[in-house]
Amino acid sequence: MTNKEVLTHYVKTMTTALKNAGVKHVIISPGSRSTPLAYAFASDDAFSITMQVDERSAGFYALGVAKATLQPVVLLCTSGTAASNYYPAITEAHYARLPLIVLTSDRPHELREVGAPQAIDQIHMYGHHVKWSVDLPLAEQSSKMTQFIERHVQRGTSLALTAPMGPVHYNVPFREPLLIEMEQEEPEQTFIQRLAPQASFDQAMREEVRQLLSQADSGIIVAGELPITFDTAAFWTFAGELGWPVLCDPLSNLRTNVPAQYEALCIDQYDALLKSPTFCQNNIPHTVLRIGAQPVSKPLALFLKQYRPEQVIVVDEAAQYRDFLGVATHHIQAQATVLFDLHVTLETTEYALRWKEANSLFTTLMQEKIEHIEDEGAFAYTLFESLQDGVDLISSSSMPIRDVDTFFNRTEKDIQLFANRGTNGIDGVISTALGIQQARKRPTYLLIGDLAFLHDVNGLIATRFSKTNLTIIIMNNDGGGIFSYLPQAKHEAAYFEQLFGTPTGLTFEHIAAMYEAQYDAVYSIDAFKAVLKQEKTAQLRIIEVFTDREKNVAAHRQLWEQMIERLE
Repeated sequence: MTNKEVLTHYVKTMTTALKNAGVKHVIISPGSRSTPLAYAFASDDAFSITMQVDERSAGFYALGVAKATLQPVVLLCTSGTAASNYYPAITEAHYARLPLIVLTSDRPHELREVGAPQAIDQIHMYGHHVKWSVDLPLAEQSSKMTQFIERHVQRGTSLALTAPMGPVHYNVPFREPLLIEMEQEEPEQTFIQRLAPQASFDQAMREEVRQLLSQADSGIIVAGELPITFDTAAFWTFAGELGWPVLCDPLSNLRTNVPAQYEALCIDQYDALLKSPTFCQNNIPHTVLRIGAQPVSKPLALFLKQYRPEQVIVVDEAAQYRDFLGVATHHIQAQATVLFDLHVTLETTEYALRWKEANSLFTTLMQEKIEHIEDEGAFAYTLFESLQDGVDLISSSSMPIRDVDTFFNRTEKDIQLFANRGTNGIDGVISTALGIQQARKRPTYLLIGDLAFLHDVNGLIATRFSKTNLTIIIMNNDGGGIFSYLPQAKHEAAYFEQLFGTPTGLTFEHIAAMYEAQYDAVYSIDAFKAVLKQEKTAQLRIIEVFTDREKNVAAHRQLWEQMIERLE
């Protein structure tokens, strides 16, 4: 075989193994050193390829696809700092438990650490934020090399998909010349690896959990972020038998498409209810059953930490403890779906009725009050109420996700919610939204602040290479709005704007024009309602809502004070 044929066989062995392991989506950033793999992916119609020239944005785009599909997604880049730019998305994927397959091309070994251009130390460069990292050998003509590549690719992909899911890293060195034979047939597969069911739930464990639930005189279910594949219908049947209130984090997607017979169990106002000291003191649960990740709500976290229920049962598919409050008394390593056939049927308690009644009261009060304010919460509420059946909503971290938690009410509509809450950062949000939309092909809305938008403006480049259907609502309060709710806003006020407020004075109509996006500037609720009713005429739409940080804080606090007073 010629050197070109050897290189072709090497990279096509790798791409074939990835395909057989379930990879369908490949996100590529252009570069010279990655040429062999880029061509190998492009020559195989089984792969859906997206180009993104900015590697940091490419990482978050891939993360969005993985979040929307729970399938392994490949990232491919050239050598040097291109690989460094993947790090934020890899960190998020690690903590959000998403299966990224990161392929960083590299210089051959003789060009490392000798001053060669575009050569950095890429060995184990992502540290403990990947589940596995391997520096692959150079291509060579050998059946043993073929077997080695097949097995290592299958192993890494299986690791990425094993609970807890997460990213893996292959560093792939190439020696020039870098061209391959595009028409050369792919190698036959000689190795197969399949994943077996994980985290068994034996009879003894089943009986223990059944007893814990049956003996509780007052209990709640806390549902954090759940995977998009979670069987919500089966969950509601389980919750209906148990009869416990379900505190539904918005990212659990249990607030949407709620069956009518279980609506009363869906507690969507708990973040507001738990701001009331009286309500907290009168409604301490004996037992908490938690599924999914830690919820967004800070009042819920403070409630559990302060009152420490006697039993807190966490059901998690991984051995890792997602319990920063230190309140869990039982950790059951299993998929949450194992609960569904326990069939624990309990009578409705006075405790459960109090939660339902308080939730209903707060919903009514909010709907009465929200009509008379024009802060960011009211704008967010207006957006949520306008969403149609069959759309997706992505939220940035910081204030947007808190407004989602507070103002997104339960609904029978099919609306799926997403956010990057692995590390709660505001970087890469636009790219994540574009990745989710690309994977799900549904009309998608992104709620984001002005600083988070600035963090990932480059992510919009992806719209030049693939179609999208995305509407971005920017809450422009000219700075970091969430800091205005923290003690920093009142302490050393002379430095607050410089260090935390960080006003830029920027607006985004020119960004919209550069990307040929439909654009609207909004200054009032009535104008926002009118704009939301208008037809979307471009694949990308940007609605910029201008608000005032000080007025937002005052309106928020006044709303909660009035509602808590009514509740108590």
